Amino acid sequence: MKKITVLFCFITLIINSYAQKTAVPGWHLLDYKTDSFYGISLNQAYKFLAEKKIKSKTIIVAVLDNGIDTTHEDLKQILWRNPKEIPGNKIDDDHNGYADDYYGWNFLGNPDGRNVMSNSSEWIRVYWRYKNKFEGVKINSDSLSQQERYEYTIWQKARSGVVGVGLPQSKLDSLEEYLKEIAFSDSLMQLKLNKPVYTLQDLTAFKPADDQLKNIQDFLSDLFNRFEIADVKNTFVTSELKDYVVGQERKAAGGKVPPENNRKEITGDDDTNPSTKYYGNGDVYANDGLHGTHVSGIIAAERNNGIGMDGVADNVRIMMVRMAPEGDEFDKDIAMGMRYAVDNGAKVINISLGKSLSPDKKMIDDAVRYAASKDVLIVQAAGNSKRDINGFDNFPNPKYLFTDSLAPNWITVGASDCNGMAADFSNYGDKLVDVFSPGVAIYSTIPGSKYMLLDGTSMASPVVTGVAALLRSYFPNLTAAQIKMIIDQSAIMPDKQTPIPGTNDKAYMNKLCKSGGIVNAYQAVKLAYTLSK
Repeated sequence: MKKITVLFCFITLIINSYAQKTAVPGWHLLDYKTDSFYGISLNQAYKFLAEKKIKSKTIIVAVLDNGIDTTHEDLKQILWRNPKEIPGNKIDDDHNGYADDYYGWNFLGNPDGRNVMSNSSEWIRVYWRYKNKFEGVKINSDSLSQQERYEYTIWQKARSGVVGVGLPQSKLDSLEEYLKEIAFSDSLMQLKLNKPVYTLQDLTAFKPADDQLKNIQDFLSDLFNRFEIADVKNTFVTSELKDYVVGQERKAAGGKVPPENNRKEITGDDDTNPSTKYYGNGDVYANDGLHGTHVSGIIAAERNNGIGMDGVADNVRIMMVRMAPEGDEFDKDIAMGMRYAVDNGAKVINISLGKSLSPDKKMIDDAVRYAASKDVLIVQAAGNSKRDINGFDNFPNPKYLFTDSLAPNWITVGASDCNGMAADFSNYGDKLVDVFSPGVAIYSTIPGSKYMLLDGTSMASPVVTGVAALLRSYFPNLTAAQIKMIIDQSAIMPDKQTPIPGTNDKAYMNKLCKSGGIVNAYQAVKLAYTLSK
């Protein structure tokens, strides 16, 4: 999991400031026709269910995340409690292999109460994992198996990020000098292009007249591609760029020394061994639950209790599976988290996380197949790199390794704003992203019985998870694949083009996602009612 405030969910802490864009707390639940916000029309959905006198069934939703505040005033009533487990006695009362899993499970700890609070970068881990196998070795790709070819491909990618295209050491030695070089190069390119703002396309089309300009062109192009920015402005040298350069320094250090495996040292588990699954502890908060608490509130914070905010689904129990600290989560922990959720009764799993490499994707694929065999729906955030992810290079994803098949029980979610436009940070892709969902200025729970507005596809995904849970609760006869189909087919399609994130272009939503629209609970409930009949 990327660092929560920047890369995990690109969270923007925007308390009060978002009022300038006319959004209000809870806008994501509202209706466009009656409220002028592109929310999910939730009140209309519940009114429809009441008119049809449809009763609901309690279902379990698993949240794979960084933890949850189990004492929150708006969440404590809707948490899953293992009915066969006695909390705190350090005994596996229900004999499921997990002692004290009362609220869920923490795969990032040990029985003594120690918890993993941070992981290393997956880029560095992959580089060192395969370094002895591939570094300096002449590789004949034709002689490699499919798995070895995959390993070699991701190792090449990791190597380029860790040591192959790192910043020159002379620049790493002086952040200030490096930023000065960026400012100089940017100013000169603005003059040459006669544009105060220019795109990567402009930069690529530029014909340098000498070696100096060619070097500047290459230098700025590298920043575009690696920093994933849409344009360069006069205020290009920002705190975010400084964070980026510091990150490059860390990457350079990662190429010299193998990363510490804090996870293995604490949990005692081998992250490459899929056969071991009984590790961790029952501490699902671990003093690290802002992100997971916020996500959980969006899905199912207690409704109509007169405090805080309302979740989407009204008859849900939230099971927390902690497997994502600061840094990049391990594939094994994602896979084991899925399996734990399925084995303990979850019908929907929310995964608001992502990364660029997946060395043990087969573990995750096997877990996804297992979830599909048990009719469990998985909902995942598309990510916040404002890029097209049709190449399936954002992980985890629903494409099974070495096939063209997609998991039938998986929904990938992009983020939209209150005006029905794609959020400027959201990933997209009409082959991978299923639907867009409110993900800007989303008001929800955070630790300490507090509340906060946050941005991210991490917030958009639980909105869809909430709708899916609502459908599974009121229409329990429908399968996971049918719920996915209903959410896709009932999406509302805005009649205006949206800016394409990371570009200066515009397009209709059907160019950004498979459904062509934004999730809508009212339309979904009506379609589910028709199908269930």
